[in-house]
Amino acid sequence: MFANKPFGRHWRRLRDRVARRMFNTRLGREVLIHGIGPRVLTMTVDCGDHVMSFSPSDYIGRKVFRKGNFDRDHVDRLLSILRDRQLLGPQTTLLELGGNIGTQTVYFALSKAFGHIVSVEPDPRNFELLRLNIEQNRLTDSVTLLNCAAGDTDGQIDFFQHRDNHGKSSMIRQSSKDHCIVVAVKPVEAILQEAQVRCEEIGLVWMDIEGYEPQACRSMEVLLARRVPVYLEFSPAFYGQGRTADFVKYLAKFYEDCLIFREESIEASKVATIPVNERQFDLLLFDAAIKEVTADRDA
Repeated sequence: MFANKPFGRHWRRLRDRVARRMFNTRLGREVLIHGIGPRVLTMTVDCGDHVMSFSPSDYIGRKVFRKGNFDRDHVDRLLSILRDRQLLGPQTTLLELGGNIGTQTVYFALSKAFGHIVSVEPDPRNFELLRLNIEQNRLTDSVTLLNCAAGDTDGQIDFFQHRDNHGKSSMIRQSSKDHCIVVAVKPVEAILQEAQVRCEEIGLVWMDIEGYEPQACRSMEVLLARRVPVYLEFSPAFYGQGRTADFVKYLAKFYEDCLIFREESIEASKVATIPVNERQFDLLLFDAAIKEVTADRDA
């Protein structure tokens, strides 16, 4: 019995080496994260220039574990476009509606493109991780967090928590499996007042709120009137064709130009001609005249 102990230790060391090599590959990490049971509530990984905590049962968390980031290239791409078009003012404030667990919040903060960030997240599951990720990356001085929804009313609203993808939670029920809770809802102007940020300080609105974009936009008309650049997930599949057309007309009152982001392309367009019959794409609304004014001033 004792003679077998060295062989047992050797076998365990070999097993562990093989497992480490396997789980250090993207495929291995995918197998590992999907095999973690419900007893593991939170994981934290080193992503290079930051750390990120997440739920291993959530789609976004699993993607962070596999890839080391969640669509960080989208943030980098947007910042590059804003710089190229001279739409990125110095030391402005980013308003992020739908902060989730803080992936994009952290990416924006690390970029140093904004003097401050206000991140708004209604889902209490996400908000606790958002707070943790801001704290453990030492970003509390540059990020203000608010646990509420952005909408066109002030009070409370039903909120539907998606079971498998916390980023799909919304004020709109998407599945009979969604769990309904009640969350605070506030107009964007009230959110900025609570964050002690003046409307004039906002340099960009980043919005991903799963179909509630029309209501949020109507609550921040003061920002739209100033032609603040707005990057949003645009979802006719949520709005319906009639409400989508109404939303486009509303946005066209403030903006003339936009960029449409699809999976493989970026298309320049006029806001008035935004497609109303596609399922979903991302939009950047902006005022092209800002670049012309800046260029004239530099000249």
